[in-house]
Amino acid sequence: MKFVIQRVKEAGVSIDGSAYSSINKGFLILFCAEKEDEKGGEFSGKRLDLDGLLDYFVNKILKLRIFEDENGKMNRSISDINGEILVVSQFTLAANCKKGTRPSFDSAMEPEAAKKTYESFVLKLNNAALAGEIKSVQTGVFAANMQVFLINDGPVTILLS
Repeated sequence: MKFVIQRVKEAGVSIDGSAYSSINKGFLILFCAEKEDEKGGEFSGKRLDLDGLLDYFVNKILKLRIFEDENGKMNRSISDINGEILVVSQFTLAANCKKGTRPSFDSAMEPEAAKKTYESFVLKLNNAALAGEIKSVQTGVFAANMQVFLINDGPVTILLS
């Protein structure tokens, strides 16, 4: 799994020229599921299945301290600020550009499985919102041609995989 997490003042998605979703202060997360994710992985010395990987990443994302505290230090999490999250599926994060000039996407998870993984990730984030850990979760549309806008705050951009 690959995530690009951008701290934003606002972000949104349009599809076919119409606004689809938007958030204010929080994270824009670009999400990519890869074939290897179906096997699970090892994190913090534990072997995790796919569902465990999703739990691990949701927990990590909710606790990332990349918002500034009263002293200007990145010391607050999205939960601490009651922020919003916009999740956009982006299989192109699986691009391999080592050979030639045309990227290979062979490592991307097959679309049907990737959609289920994306929806599971979003559901876990929605559960965090229902529990009051974050304000809300918005999404794009899986496999749609979307136009994404953001006002990056900082800028702060974190790669997580």
